[in-house]
Amino acid sequence: MKTKHRKISRRKFITLTGGAAGFAAMGGFAMQVDWALNNPEINAETLENNRITTDVLVVGSGMAGLFAAVKAHDAGAQVLMVSKGRLGSSGQTPFAKGIFAYDKDNEALSIDEFVAKVSRSALGTNNKAYTRQLAEHSLARVNELREWGFFESSLYNKSFSKPIEERNIPVHERVTITHLVKEDDRIIGVAGFSIDEQKVLFYEAKSVILCTGAGGFKPNGFPICDLTHDGTVMAYNIGAKVTGKEWNDGHPAKSENPAACYDGWGDMFEQKPSTTRIEIRHDLGVDMNYMAYINGGAAQMGPPGRGNQSNGVSGGPYRPEEFTSQGGPGGHSQDGEEIQGPPPGDSDRKRPLRKEGKVAPPGMGGSVVGGSTAGMSIHKAEGLVPINDKCESTIPGLYAAGDALGSYMAGGIYTQIGSSLSGSAVQGAIAGETAANYSKTVKSKNISTKKLKSIEEDILAPLKREAGYSPAWVTQTLQSIMIPNFVLYIKKENLMKAALAYVEELRDHHVPHLRASNLHELRLAHETKNMVISAEMKLRASLMRTESRCSHFRLDYPEVDNENWQAWINIFKGEDGSMTLEKQPFNTWASTTKSSEIEANS
Repeated sequence: MKTKHRKISRRKFITLTGGAAGFAAMGGFAMQVDWALNNPEINAETLENNRITTDVLVVGSGMAGLFAAVKAHDAGAQVLMVSKGRLGSSGQTPFAKGIFAYDKDNEALSIDEFVAKVSRSALGTNNKAYTRQLAEHSLARVNELREWGFFESSLYNKSFSKPIEERNIPVHERVTITHLVKEDDRIIGVAGFSIDEQKVLFYEAKSVILCTGAGGFKPNGFPICDLTHDGTVMAYNIGAKVTGKEWNDGHPAKSENPAACYDGWGDMFEQKPSTTRIEIRHDLGVDMNYMAYINGGAAQMGPPGRGNQSNGVSGGPYRPEEFTSQGGPGGHSQDGEEIQGPPPGDSDRKRPLRKEGKVAPPGMGGSVVGGSTAGMSIHKAEGLVPINDKCESTIPGLYAAGDALGSYMAGGIYTQIGSSLSGSAVQGAIAGETAANYSKTVKSKNISTKKLKSIEEDILAPLKREAGYSPAWVTQTLQSIMIPNFVLYIKKENLMKAALAYVEELRDHHVPHLRASNLHELRLAHETKNMVISAEMKLRASLMRTESRCSHFRLDYPEVDNENWQAWINIFKGEDGSMTLEKQPFNTWASTTKSSEIEANS
């Protein structure tokens, strides 16, 4: 329902707007300051407050969420799924058409050889336990999907609904989760609100599985605009360790109509999914970004590689020798010849190449522009830090799977076509069973009235502000800071520090003044806050890693440094609330305690 706009005195209006005008006059950001009165369409004081209880709560309804819910139910738990979008139709899941299936009877490489080759391409950045897990369980998950009809349609809602409906698992769609709730050092639930109904929702659960995907800065040209690292930031806010923020997904968009993500995907929306076999690569890093940086944005951007180049450009991101001649999907070979790899889902590698406009991944082939996945890391290389191979985070009772888990399944570079979708299925199943078993060992705990009220106030704060900044303006400002090639992809200390100063300004003086006039804008306000925190994480981790490796490239530290940097970077909140970074050596498990070898940032 609509309510009358609240009145505000002339004196208070001048007080509220004066600060913004002064900031603009002093230079501020080089764009119009969007400070304005709030005109709420709903009365925040009248929103209902609902409390729902379950054993295992799955947040997210993509591939990881599907298997988490199914396997948690099959392990004997009461399960509920909550999703920002629609089952099988939100996030990146509906756009993925290739799913990796390792069949030991039909592959040339053993599992040990597969893990070793992925590790070589990933320059040691992969977690071998999760790489092995992918190979061991992928075929079983693919066979279950086949039983549910997954390969019979280009749309996934129907096949995803089959196992969910057979088990009577309730699914709450179009619900924005904004807070994880922790008491006595363990997770006890989550909180958020419905987009369609005027309700604040509190879910009390013995365990929570985050299947919330990755995220970006809402760039154009790639369908990740509804993913904003919500799960990662919510977990960080309650003390969990997160990782992988320095890596970059290097997907480009086509230079013709680059903002039209549908056009960029060609016919992939109509393709039915299919399986892929072993094809280990070293792709979708920042090779093309380096070429654009050196050549001033040349239209034909191919990976520079090493050695004799027809384009005359040397240096750039290091690529292992055995991967230098393969090119990338739609990339270039070492001699500059254009290569178009098979589309994801095409297990027949001898199939004739498709014509221009039909080649996948999207954006590849022909003239391209960068930044279409700005803010997103390599699949499975960012998210919550696991403490074991069971998808368990550093917070008891809190699990993550898929792109919400920093499992480093493939490492800091894209290594196996189809592994992202398959890895989400594998990890979702493991997280679901593990969370269900954990739930049998703990008692339900109610969210205290005091905490409930505090969280509700935080959720609804943008609706109650009399004036402030729109989420769209803060998001656009953040994009102008973070997306440039010379900040996010081709990194240098002075430019990253300059960008960090702007991000800190947004964090401290703009995010606290975000306004919302309706429930849709309220969702945008919380997403914008999460993106700003993620931007800070990316800059701090990129500054800390003083080397170049895989999809992280620093112009001032262009070489791989194996002496100092055979380690992942974890981020957590320090005791004083500051963002704190630590090293975790490759192929070790994270500790739930805070490391003594840390770099703190105020």
